[in-house]
Amino acid sequence: MRQYSADLTPPWKKPQPVPEVAAEPGLVVEEPGTGFCGAVIRCEAGTVTLEDRFGKHRVFPLRARGFLLEGRAVTLVRPAAGLPRPTRTASGSVAVPGARARVARAGRIYVEGRHDAELVEKVWGDDLRVEGVVVEYLEGVDDLPSVVEDFSPGPDARLGVLVDHLVPGSKEWRVAESVTSEHALVVGHPYIDVWEAVKPSSLGIDAWPRVPRGQDWKTGVCRALGWPENTGAAWQHILSRVRSYKDLEPQLLGRVEELIDFVTAP
Repeated sequence: MRQYSADLTPPWKKPQPVPEVAAEPGLVVEEPGTGFCGAVIRCEAGTVTLEDRFGKHRVFPLRARGFLLEGRAVTLVRPAAGLPRPTRTASGSVAVPGARARVARAGRIYVEGRHDAELVEKVWGDDLRVEGVVVEYLEGVDDLPSVVEDFSPGPDARLGVLVDHLVPGSKEWRVAESVTSEHALVVGHPYIDVWEAVKPSSLGIDAWPRVPRGQDWKTGVCRALGWPENTGAAWQHILSRVRSYKDLEPQLLGRVEELIDFVTAP
């Protein structure tokens, strides 16, 4: 005779299995009870620590069906210890475990100012050390032609330059056009300052404010956002919100990658 299950609950009423997901650092989940959404930064016995986009930390217990991953319920579990797993640098490149910094190349990458250099270091620093590329800053591009001439770029010492506000007709555009060496590459992004190359969403704002002509742009930004008019402190706040290439605009990402390729080409 045909055997029937004692459980007559229709399949669509039965609880669906919940997948277990390893709480790897960087995994973004939501705790539905509080609505807190953040990336995993630590997983210990019985707890997981999340960090939201504002840098706030919250600790939650590991429990069945305790989190949402892309809108679906999951159970977070501690990652298996000792298993090799691929990791990536802040730029998105595959990390090279145990790699030592290469002896510096003769070639260089120049950026306009200190803030540009700090941002490039934070996102591409690991890659640059592996490739042996040093980044220096110019404190402006007005003297770029003479800087390039003094550097004397050649086949084994290429020079890449990253310029802010490189749009047709701008002062920066005219300066860049005056650099003619085939062993020097000048590229840039359209933003008034590298601050703008950080995505507003990474800072928890809707958009970068418009600053009227004639005002110092950075000071105007601080004033419009209600920040103390201390541009150094403001930059440190902005830089602290940059964790990887995902926090930067594509117009900057592409140009930095282009410069690294140019300087390291055989």
